[in-house]
Amino acid sequence: MQFYKNIIHKRIINVIGLALFLVILLAACSSDDANEAGGENEDKHLHFLYNFATNSLDPNVDSSYVPIRAGVTETLVRLDEENLTISPWLAESWEGDDGKNWTLHLREDVTFHNGNPMDAEAVKASLERTIEESSAMKNALKIESIEADGYTLHITTTEPFPEFVSELVNPNVSIIDVTEEDIINHPVGTGPFEVASFSPGSKLEVTRYDDYWDGASPLDGVTFSFNEDANARTMALLSDQVDIVYRPEVESLGELEAKGNITVESTATFRVHQMTMNMERESLKDVNVRRAVDALIDKQEIVDSILLGHAEPAKGPFLPSLPFAPSYGDKPSGPDAAKEYLEEAGYTMEDGVMQKDGEQLSFTLLTYPARADLPLIAQVFQSDAEQLGIDVEIRQIDIPEEYMASNRDWDIATYSNLTAPRGDAGYYLNATYHPTGALNFSGAEVPELTAIIDELNQTVDQEKRNELAEQAADYVDENAINSFVLHPSTIVAYNDEKVKNWVTTKSEYYMITNELDVK
Repeated sequence: MQFYKNIIHKRIINVIGLALFLVILLAACSSDDANEAGGENEDKHLHFLYNFATNSLDPNVDSSYVPIRAGVTETLVRLDEENLTISPWLAESWEGDDGKNWTLHLREDVTFHNGNPMDAEAVKASLERTIEESSAMKNALKIESIEADGYTLHITTTEPFPEFVSELVNPNVSIIDVTEEDIINHPVGTGPFEVASFSPGSKLEVTRYDDYWDGASPLDGVTFSFNEDANARTMALLSDQVDIVYRPEVESLGELEAKGNITVESTATFRVHQMTMNMERESLKDVNVRRAVDALIDKQEIVDSILLGHAEPAKGPFLPSLPFAPSYGDKPSGPDAAKEYLEEAGYTMEDGVMQKDGEQLSFTLLTYPARADLPLIAQVFQSDAEQLGIDVEIRQIDIPEEYMASNRDWDIATYSNLTAPRGDAGYYLNATYHPTGALNFSGAEVPELTAIIDELNQTVDQEKRNELAEQAADYVDENAINSFVLHPSTIVAYNDEKVKNWVTTKSEYYMITNELDVK
């Protein structure tokens, strides 16, 4: 255990040392930008620093969801995070008793940022662009036809799909005016803020939309900037370059709180850090090898040493408090358990090398820096695997979704996924384990599991849906299709002498709102 802690400590120090150098450069380069962003209206301007960069604001395909998070776009319905239900947003109400024929009644007081009305024709065009531009959303929405009538939409799905409306919460179904030409750099939505300028990979400037249907923001504008280095984000807040930081460096939370004017919020979310298994790789086709990978992960130690307690160990994809989370029993874990699983798979330890048919067991492990804890988890796994004679090559990538979808030259990937952002299990199960799922990076195509998910998709009764979701999660667990490490808390730090009405949401969708203000 001490060896484990030493490995973590050494690598954290290395990461922080490098980040400190980078932040000096950041401070020198960005101070002029920060001053310019405040300008005359500094008291009515906020600077928000986010952990994922994006090169596109196209809400239909942007996997970082910046347009909705920055208050530029909105969806037809949204998640009520207190009650875990779907609530009206741009749509006032809806009906679809048979699960196939849906009627949505739109708000009649909404305009796009260019002044055009958000009527049914405009929403129809936006939805059609969504399913044209995104094959993932086409599969998720299952729309067969759309008819527009004034401020009423009639939508027919390809099959009975009781959870159709919940899919409309997805930020990729944001409603935009598709008549505008430059959607990548300047989408025109319906939110409280409109795009003023966009520097891909760097920052987005938004200004108040005075005619916002739900009441104009008290702010003149917000700078929504990006930096994937957690320590750099922390230092930016400590040096008053920014006002709000999403996911600061965990090791620096004490320093932030000690400053006296900074509030740190740690909120449980519907997220899981997992080790995604590429089941198309020869070694991982064996369930016992996948179980060995899972057994090697010391989840509690990772929570304590890397997340410093701002997480809870995961037994499955869903938080235990959710009604569709199974009650898992204890299963063997640790190096000895991993070794037994590997022996069942035909591997033996010879001269300190875990091998089979004369070849060492080896994995290519993907990770990415935007979530600072994931590379550390990868390094710890690499060290623990080495003790069993397993060779692990860590490969750092930038955009995990793009890489894993386009390349199959990897075995395992650290990945972080929202598992119940709609308050329902259907989203995660469909996206991650259905053969048509947009996030099915493991390549899972298991008839028994697919059948459970298909039945879930056509089931209306909530109690029955919960039972089916439990069955699916149990199947994933029994067959070790992925390994679930922990449920992280979302940590946000902000200047409490300036920021007013900030809310850290469980869904991580709604950030820059018309309620956000300065003191």
